[in-house]
Amino acid sequence: MNVPLVDLRKQYAPLKDEILAGIGRVFDGMQLFLGENVQALEKEFAQFCGAQYGIGVSDGTAALQIILRAMGIGAGDEVITVSHTFIATAEAIVLAGAKPVFVDIDPQTYLMDVAQVESKINARTKAILPVHLYGQTVDMEPLREIASRHGVQVIEDACQAHGAEYKGRRAGSLGDAAAFSFYYSKNLGAYGEGGFIATNDGDLARRIRMIRDHGSERRYLHDLIGWNGRLDEIQAVVLRAKLPHLEEWNEKRRQHAILYAELLKGTPAVTPVECPGNKHVYHLFVIRAPKRDELQAWLKSQGIFTGIHYPVPIHLQNAFQSSGYQAGDLPVSERVVGEILSLPMYAELETDQIEHVTNAIKTFFDQKP
Repeated sequence: MNVPLVDLRKQYAPLKDEILAGIGRVFDGMQLFLGENVQALEKEFAQFCGAQYGIGVSDGTAALQIILRAMGIGAGDEVITVSHTFIATAEAIVLAGAKPVFVDIDPQTYLMDVAQVESKINARTKAILPVHLYGQTVDMEPLREIASRHGVQVIEDACQAHGAEYKGRRAGSLGDAAAFSFYYSKNLGAYGEGGFIATNDGDLARRIRMIRDHGSERRYLHDLIGWNGRLDEIQAVVLRAKLPHLEEWNEKRRQHAILYAELLKGTPAVTPVECPGNKHVYHLFVIRAPKRDELQAWLKSQGIFTGIHYPVPIHLQNAFQSSGYQAGDLPVSERVVGEILSLPMYAELETDQIEHVTNAIKTFFDQKP
């Protein structure tokens, strides 16, 4: 039995006719950008998140960059974030002209260790950028309290957290602004690239809309320096077709996670922790395991495809050699990257596939005591 890490075809099949019909209507009208589908998606997904304003953009990285720019964050400023995430989080900070300042992660959740944040704040700190990694939100209440005391903004990197909840509120409504990615493998994914910004700040939303469209509110009149960060109508059609199913898909992911955890009890594999008050939506199901590389190779030999998210922390990447960080600075981040393994996870995963994965893991550890 083959078990892919993600199977997009299974999700597409029941939505195929609806999606193709919607794309056909776009081609009939030929309004390819910022048309009725983008405008409708902006309202629908903002409402889903519990935010007042939503702005569709070209991708998740652009979402982060545009938020930073709209907040006036740039040269000489610092933004506190984590190193254990996809490089786009820190990349956006650098591309805005600011400096990322890294804190370590919690060894149980792999999320920002909020207790380390306040010591990193200084006069140059303009924002804190927590990453809701793997589908679970950072502990936002104490983080917001710290930010409020110091007068800094909070930007959610919610690119892996579509529908995740914290104390009854959804990701996207927990900070001053939030960035989402609609990369194709996300819980809510486009068939290409796409991104989204959610906020409750009307003035910020206006600047964001302008920046994503060359700094313009009216064609050929430009009040700000912006760039082309628009979401296209084709991707908006896909996302609108999928959005009504997102809660159901997330619940299926949660049920898969429960089954994985139950079947892996008694093995050396450490399964994910869901924090009290949180609703984890399991964009990824990440275990920690000894002999990780050997385990991954064994699973592949059994037709099971896995991933490592992410093998090298950002502060140790070649692109960040000039950042002043070195090995040993973030010990938890550096340790977990040698142990984490993402198992197959998507809403359409079958029980027998999960059983095949967990049986293969058990067999591996029986052979490798």
